[in-house]
Amino acid sequence: MTRFLAIVFAVVVGDQLTKLWILRSFSLYESLEIIPGFFSFTYLTNKGAAFGFLAGQTGAWRHYLFLMLGAVALVVIVIAWSRMRYAHRLYSISLPLIGGGALGNLIDRVRHGSVVDFLDVYIGAHHWPAFNVADSAITIGVVLFFIANILEEKGRLKSAG
Repeated sequence: MTRFLAIVFAVVVGDQLTKLWILRSFSLYESLEIIPGFFSFTYLTNKGAAFGFLAGQTGAWRHYLFLMLGAVALVVIVIAWSRMRYAHRLYSISLPLIGGGALGNLIDRVRHGSVVDFLDVYIGAHHWPAFNVADSAITIGVVLFFIANILEEKGRLKSAG
């Protein structure tokens, strides 16, 4: 449990500190080009889910839906971790990365009513949706989770055959 909590804590602290820096240093929509033609810090907010899903919807229901989904996701992640952490070592890393990212974005929804995004990757006029440290942790965690699934299945097939 110590490793789980340490990873969650590191993700949440890193996420919240970088967002605090953006909030204090940038105005909404302000941008600072870091790598010309490829990467900028751009302060944006996202009231929706991944890639702005439901961001255009109005009403309080969307806010409460995302708060509830975030809380349920955290419970599911803790349960999955408690059951899977010994199946493959990568589960003990991937699940707290996903949980820390979910918690970081949940904190934003509670504090600001939306998620603070600022990592802007693009080529010319083609932009990937802006994201943050929490989103990065979730993405890395999901990739590691799938790798663990593949390796675990290969191990089962090898020992069965």
